[in-house]
Amino acid sequence: MAKKSAVKVVWDRRGLAAKRGHGYVEIAIYLGPGQRKYLSFGKATLLEWQKVQKSKELRLQVEKYEKLINAMETLGEEMTIENFESHLVLNEVVEQQKEAKGMFYNGFDLTESFIDYMRENIEEEHIEENTRIRKLYMVDTVEAFGLMNTFADITAANIIAYDKFLHKGNRTDATVFSYHKRLKFYIHQAKVEERIPSNPYEQVKFKRGCYKERKPLTEAELKELRDFTLDQEKLDRVRDLFIFMAYTGLSHCDLCLFKFKPMTEKVGNLYYIDGRRLKTHTEFFTPILQPAMDVLKKYNFKLPVITNQKMNDYLHVIEERMELTKPLTCHVARHSFATLCLAHGTPIETVAKMLGHTKIETTQIYAKVLRSTLKSQSESLAAAIV
Repeated sequence: MAKKSAVKVVWDRRGLAAKRGHGYVEIAIYLGPGQRKYLSFGKATLLEWQKVQKSKELRLQVEKYEKLINAMETLGEEMTIENFESHLVLNEVVEQQKEAKGMFYNGFDLTESFIDYMRENIEEEHIEENTRIRKLYMVDTVEAFGLMNTFADITAANIIAYDKFLHKGNRTDATVFSYHKRLKFYIHQAKVEERIPSNPYEQVKFKRGCYKERKPLTEAELKELRDFTLDQEKLDRVRDLFIFMAYTGLSHCDLCLFKFKPMTEKVGNLYYIDGRRLKTHTEFFTPILQPAMDVLKKYNFKLPVITNQKMNDYLHVIEERMELTKPLTCHVARHSFATLCLAHGTPIETVAKMLGHTKIETTQIYAKVLRSTLKSQSESLAAAIV
């Protein structure tokens, strides 16, 4: 059985260190039976050798030879020293040409894919799945942009062009800023790793912007949505999920994790969801109001969840069917629950606990958009002032 090709680093292969004080560092290329080649990487004492093993220069050389072997295997070439040396000479010519054109920086090939670099890093990160999805969606927008594919493309001009590309759709300044924030993280990481000469975000700044005013559904609009007849089963399921969220306050990612038996507690005649938010890990304790309980019973207490993107797409279809003047999204359901609670006099501190907010200021945002409460309070104030 042929020995598998491999690249290894060896020190003092000839046993000369004891006599001369230093040994030679070599990269051993194992191509197959009787096909072995040693490439010198200089000499080092025992102490120096321990440092050389961890050096970036040695790692880059090993990676280069591994890529050459992979290329030979992919092409189905015979694993001989002669074929390897031919690839090595060709590779050196290509590297010299790239170096002359400024396509290398600090030993890194600037023509390599920055898109792949981001995807590989995201897959290796220990992050929540929801965060991973948002990061990968940012990478998708960079790929769709099309002008920032390699490390060489990471320039201030392209960052500005990317910003304009993002603004062509219906994204708010705040949403675009969040894309820049995620992209900036990986560009900064590449700079720290010395893969690129500079970070263009140090030259280009963008305003955070403001989110669009929240437009939750009123109690009457929620009732209309519950009673509206939908002729497609998938739209009916999506409407039911929205109703469940609107009468519990769950976000979409927490909805996907919801399981009735292990996550609910009955107090009196009412069930409560006792959980922890996926996004912030904050504990929440929220009631399952009757319309939400009706949805659970309809599906035998196992909700037919779908992805956030698909659910929002179907919600926009329902929005058009009902001729609503407000956009229907998963987040609108959560907003609607908050304003519904406030409209019925639930203390804002209690609403914050139901929603799992870490700061009361976040909950206060919903109070600002509750026009019905503002109107009633204003009328009471006007009646009191004679």
